[in-house]
Amino acid sequence: MSKIKAVITGLGAVSPIGTGVSNYWNALVNGVCGIERITLFDPSNFPCQIAAELKDFAPASFMDPRQVQRTARFTQVAICAAREAWNHAGFAEGNFDPNRAAIILGNGIGGLEIDQESQRKLFSKGPSRMSAMTIPRMITNEAAGNIAMDLGIRGGGQIVATACASGTDAIGHAIDWIRLGKADIVLTGGTEAAITEFGIGAFCALKALATSFNEDPHHASRPFDRRREGFIMGEGAGILILESEEHARARGAQILAEAAGSGMSIDGFHLTAPDPDGAGCAQAIRNALKDAEMIPEQIQYINAHGTSTQVNDPVETSAIKAAFSDYAYDLKISSIKGMIGHCLGAAGALEAVATVQAIQNACLPPTINLEDPDPACDLDYIPNTAMEKPIDAAMSTSLGFGGHNGVLILRKYM
Repeated sequence: MSKIKAVITGLGAVSPIGTGVSNYWNALVNGVCGIERITLFDPSNFPCQIAAELKDFAPASFMDPRQVQRTARFTQVAICAAREAWNHAGFAEGNFDPNRAAIILGNGIGGLEIDQESQRKLFSKGPSRMSAMTIPRMITNEAAGNIAMDLGIRGGGQIVATACASGTDAIGHAIDWIRLGKADIVLTGGTEAAITEFGIGAFCALKALATSFNEDPHHASRPFDRRREGFIMGEGAGILILESEEHARARGAQILAEAAGSGMSIDGFHLTAPDPDGAGCAQAIRNALKDAEMIPEQIQYINAHGTSTQVNDPVETSAIKAAFSDYAYDLKISSIKGMIGHCLGAAGALEAVATVQAIQNACLPPTINLEDPDPACDLDYIPNTAMEKPIDAAMSTSLGFGGHNGVLILRKYM
């Protein structure tokens, strides 16, 4: 019995370097950096005062005032990206069976600004002044629920919360739903908007953020570079529409790529640090290759997690070497976090959108700010300038707090 093939028919993106897939992709290949001084609050008292905020995002331009008031920022971002992907896939006219359409989203933190403002109100004015919408706006499944209402999706829904691997893992689960016949269409991806006093303060306390680049924000996130010192928080959403090949072909959809496989693992090592030899990530890569029924030499490009932290980048390099052996040195690899920062639960989804675009456009985005490569990171990380290169198969990797590892394999649709 042949395996049901999952294909991608729609993309949506809201990112710190552009809203809309076209704007996002054009900025990526041109090395545009979206990291600036924080404007969502006064960061003066924080060790890290910069982030990759959304620049052209206006919820009131596509949502009615009541909906804006009743939703958190991470949900608003997700709705915007979901509508773009839904329209791109050709479902704007409602030409689908709502009971055969599902939604699986990744999110790491939920409505952090709602939690923050509600706690301020609770402790300054008392519980009677708290909004009745506090919990519905804050919880991580709010984005999926609102998108389902917005687009008329009725066939099931899930939220995946595996920290920075959430978006990648959500897409992996969506592939499984298509293959198992649970749905004909799955709207999937990830969303995050956690640039708040609480979010930045907590990651500063963890000493996870770069703090020496407040006056030079465009050079703060520098994956695989010797001068890297921490990640920079980003926000946004990436959405993909997955369908069974049969369903997509029957309606004459444009198929952008095949979602060929996924792999997951958990380190069982530490709450925040990855397994130092990269064994967990390497296993997730092997699992993805097995799921896609591919060999390592069929992969030509990896969109790496590449957080710009001291720990992640050499560990991920070791994992790639462990999984690909000597062929690792033939791979083209890049991290886009120098441009969009680390979007946490949305990171893997925005990276998956970029990987589909790389396949479609025969162009690989660069790793910006890679000026003095760390000797421990000695693979081909496409420094600073995009590379024109046709590719048939690509991989996207994600490593999350708690030891979660997620890997996707996307390939040209034949």
